[in-house]
Amino acid sequence: MLNEIAAGEDIFLEEHDVIVSKTDLKGRILYVNETFRRISQFSEQELVGEPHSIIRHADMPRCIFKLLWQKLEADEEVFAYVKNRCKNGDYYWVFAHVTPSYDSTGKKVGYHSNRRVPPQDERGVIESLYRFLKDIEESYANKKEGMQAAYDILRGMLKEQGTSYDQFIFEFASFLSRETIDGFLNDYRPATHTISQTQNG
Repeated sequence: MLNEIAAGEDIFLEEHDVIVSKTDLKGRILYVNETFRRISQFSEQELVGEPHSIIRHADMPRCIFKLLWQKLEADEEVFAYVKNRCKNGDYYWVFAHVTPSYDSTGKKVGYHSNRRVPPQDERGVIESLYRFLKDIEESYANKKEGMQAAYDILRGMLKEQGTSYDQFIFEFASFLSRETIDGFLNDYRPATHTISQTQNG
């Protein structure tokens, strides 16, 4: 599958680019705008009806999507940095804002997403965090167990810092550098070593 291969060149969005998509409650694509099609290099016919994960990049930790889906299913809006994959193997980073969509009766019918170019100085921090979580996931032979382990560490990390994922996005990522985030994450590495030892017997 396309999103299982991590390769390609880094595609940078312009400041005016706004990627828009709409999905049903299961994440199947109902609508994409021209910017989405142009940057992802997929046609409308290739996207509509497909799961939004068709553009998921292999470098993205699965635990991030677990966290984001939990928030959406609880009728909360979501802010997140996401690395997406183009049809030809290139990739692009976005700052996503996802909200539930409702019909005229107030029933939730899907989700609406706007994605813009992320601040480049914060991207390095997020890349370090995601690489840390991805390493935890890949230390397990069982993908579900790996995702849960990384998710638990992420939630524990946020709880210990007294913050939420959204607050981390807006506060921590804005003043941590790539060097300081690596030091911050090192405080949690003993837990990942324990996980690996337990997994390997």
